[in-house]
Amino acid sequence: MIQLKDVHKSFGPKQVLDGFTLDVPEGETTVIIGYSGTGKSVAIKHIVGLLEPDSGEVWVDGLNVPELPRKELYELRSHIGYVFQFAALFDSFSIGENVAMGLRKQGRLSEREISERVDEALELVDLPNVRERFPAELSGGMRKRVGIARAIALRPKYILYDEPTTGLDPVTSAVIDQLMVRMREKLHVTGIVITHDMRSAYTVGTRIAMLYDGKVRWQGTVAEIKRADDPIVKQFIEGRPTVNGHGDAAKPAGSS
Repeated sequence: MIQLKDVHKSFGPKQVLDGFTLDVPEGETTVIIGYSGTGKSVAIKHIVGLLEPDSGEVWVDGLNVPELPRKELYELRSHIGYVFQFAALFDSFSIGENVAMGLRKQGRLSEREISERVDEALELVDLPNVRERFPAELSGGMRKRVGIARAIALRPKYILYDEPTTGLDPVTSAVIDQLMVRMREKLHVTGIVITHDMRSAYTVGTRIAMLYDGKVRWQGTVAEIKRADDPIVKQFIEGRPTVNGHGDAAKPAGSS
């Protein structure tokens, strides 16, 4: 289980997280929504130790992440797949080499086993014939799928998706959404998805949390958020520029 408890994080004078608290149930997909610049990506980077909180606690499977020695932190990361916003593929590496990168870094498998894992992962994201190609030869949606393949090749317990549909057309976005659902249902992976796309959030999420002013302002199921009466939440999910039509625009805070 992943738990963030009263996490505070500032960058200089800018307070990004201000008491952020969230429990992520196992076997589900928790979607974190919020305006651009509210700190959604900052929040999940604490889970893998890419950032440390100024105060507060970050727990993964009973381990206090900020206090882990380097070796134990690397071991924890081997159980967490991370899908970066723009796939973060290495242009000079083939697709197969990109997917194999994390497996080679772990140093636990033979080259034959790594090759089998790469084929398996690419098959799961419906890209069985691209391992010899290079990122520049693929569309944006295909590169996103390769990013997911690289994450699942590790056979992780958790996958963190950072804005996985950003920059994609609606049809390609829907393909990525269905892949995320497949990861949960077929591989039983617990997921956290960062997005401001409510169509995607409704499709992939089992629970949704809204980050606002550095805190979780609201959380619940997909059905519950559609009935939420919080004016800030309603404004966001309905895409309205004002709250209750009175010109009280919600103001995002922090940094993503």
